[in-house]
Amino acid sequence: MSGFAAKTLSEWKQSHPLLLPLCATEALFWLNPLRKTGAEAMQGLPLGPEDVQDAAARLQRFAPLIAELFPETAEHSGIIESPLRRIEAYQHRLEGVYQTRLPGDLWLKCDNQLPISGSIKARGGIYEVLKYAEQVAVDAGLLQWDECYLKLASAPLRALFQQHQIVVGSTGNLGLSIGIMGAALGFQVTVHMSADARQWKKDLLRSKGVGVIEYAEDYSKAVEEGRKQAAEQKNSHFVDDENSADLFLGYSVAAERLKAQLDAAGVTVDAEHPLFVYLPCGVGGGPGGVAFGLKQQFGDHVHCFFAEPTHSPCMLLGMYTGLHDQICVQDLGIDNLTCADGLAVGRASGFVGRVMEPLLSGVYTVQDAELYRLLALLHQAEGIALEPSALAGVPGAVQQMNSASEYIQNNGLSGCAETITHLVWATGGSMVPADEWQRYYQQGTVLAEGQAE
Repeated sequence: MSGFAAKTLSEWKQSHPLLLPLCATEALFWLNPLRKTGAEAMQGLPLGPEDVQDAAARLQRFAPLIAELFPETAEHSGIIESPLRRIEAYQHRLEGVYQTRLPGDLWLKCDNQLPISGSIKARGGIYEVLKYAEQVAVDAGLLQWDECYLKLASAPLRALFQQHQIVVGSTGNLGLSIGIMGAALGFQVTVHMSADARQWKKDLLRSKGVGVIEYAEDYSKAVEEGRKQAAEQKNSHFVDDENSADLFLGYSVAAERLKAQLDAAGVTVDAEHPLFVYLPCGVGGGPGGVAFGLKQQFGDHVHCFFAEPTHSPCMLLGMYTGLHDQICVQDLGIDNLTCADGLAVGRASGFVGRVMEPLLSGVYTVQDAELYRLLALLHQAEGIALEPSALAGVPGAVQQMNSASEYIQNNGLSGCAETITHLVWATGGSMVPADEWQRYYQQGTVLAEGQAE
């Protein structure tokens, strides 16, 4: 017997005391004791810088096709990228809310503004669809590696793609990315969606000609059924959010582009100017891929933290126990119900968890009410509209901006408190219907006012 069933829950709580507040769905901060530094951090990993470079080159080959299919990307020649924005007014607002001075600079990586599907999933999801399309075309003898990829929009290629199916299980945003890009190329696409997926996301996919299958169960059921469908059908490709190296690498390309943006903004990243990045985490592919790319770019000068809802702390649970995908939040009696629908995942990716063991600085959890409050405060301060899950990075930044934080002290960074760049990764929100976003905002406003009293 191995895994969670090897011990009773009481025994697990005794050997891993952090499970007590985790089971009580309390907000907490866990520092990763297995994090390594220097060259040792990258030793033995299944992927390396050459894989990230290959992914970046592939996206460059596809750029003319993307610009043709999605005119909103033409301004940037078909490169799917988001703005980087300093949020100084929000930083000052947070100082008032939390009654403390917050040193360093606070920035927002606006993946909520990514074209095509409006979330971080546009990075990995679109990349995997493009790579699959490339392979299908090359295998059929209809594309050479050195040809212009605009050819993939031609009638013969579209007819070829119509004979192939792409399948994915999703809480919503990954399904949007896979569905929109897959349908634009001509693939038959089916998205298996969990109970927490928003109705507007299902409606949008169906409007694009994408098949949507709904479940009363959570994300794990949607993935299980999607995998089963793909296995039973010819010419069917399953996008495995739990284990896909292609998704992971699509996300990783963001790091090289972020470095260029930081350089353009005059932001230095080195030993005296560390970069702290806070990434909302569901199953782990998006934040894992970004963090992996960031470590390739900045090494020990970047410190990455994952953020999860208190009711869906799957990555924290998997990494803390060392069981990774051999344990789920339901094993502990946690319900996996959260307003952060993109993060409502009960079982983390074992692939991502193991890759992150030597790289990740820590994981923390956030209450749903805090996400709503921070959503309202951000809009009031900066005029930026995000979905609740995209605010998960903010509490981590607030905690680590304190020069007395345990992590900063343990890593000898107290002298750098004023020169740290804190980057919150905003994972989605621009495609949320206005009436639904207003409900988020109103709820957040009520909570913020209650907190101020």
